[in-house]
Amino acid sequence: MLVFAGLGNPGAKYQNNRHNVGFMAADAIARRHSFSPWSKKFQGLISEGSLGGEKVLLIKPQTFMNLSGQSVGEALRFYKLDAAALTVFYDEIDLAAGKVRVKVGGGSGGHNGIRSLDQHVGNAYRRVRIGVGHPGVKEMVHGHVLGDFAKADREWLDVLLDAIADDAGLLAKGDDSSFMNRITLALRDKLVPTGDDDRPPPKAPKAQSHIRQARPQQPAAKVPESGPMAAMLKKLFGGKD
Repeated sequence: MLVFAGLGNPGAKYQNNRHNVGFMAADAIARRHSFSPWSKKFQGLISEGSLGGEKVLLIKPQTFMNLSGQSVGEALRFYKLDAAALTVFYDEIDLAAGKVRVKVGGGSGGHNGIRSLDQHVGNAYRRVRIGVGHPGVKEMVHGHVLGDFAKADREWLDVLLDAIADDAGLLAKGDDSSFMNRITLALRDKLVPTGDDDRPPPKAPKAQSHIRQARPQQPAAKVPESGPMAAMLKKLFGGKD
């Protein structure tokens, strides 16, 4: 059995926050794969189903973000599972909006929900980090993550959540690389930038002056080889007889 946890804060006030993108991912998976209706257990909301041939428990902790580890830890202990059975979906400000990275283990990166999980279950679990972008300065981070996604963000967010739901079975199988590749391709197909290409944009072609545009270059006139004109040119510039 596996546990997939989406992190966020409970309540309508927070449901569209960037900080709640983990909840959104869990909801998308439950809908796409016809999981059971959400019910209350382990200080959270749970839904059961299967992915990639594995039985999966989805959980959305209702303890508020800073205490996420209490809820998830309770579920793991109940089923006698260790951290290796856990996959966590959460927002990451150090990734460009729309970019997704998966890793096992690591630090909290200043994320309070991850810090709580590390305290309760250790850090050897899979992390699905969903980029929500950085506001630019540290003082604006709190307002950024607790702010709602902008209307324009829905263009990439809806595609991203659909792709996470479609390919969640790859995570259940432990195929993290294929999962990330599928997400990237799904976004690229919709012409959504993912931040993967850091090359500068190509330079625009040099604009022609208005004079050159008005007077396109004419083909060179053909020099006559015989007749009076040819004879005159030979006198001026010389030429072989």
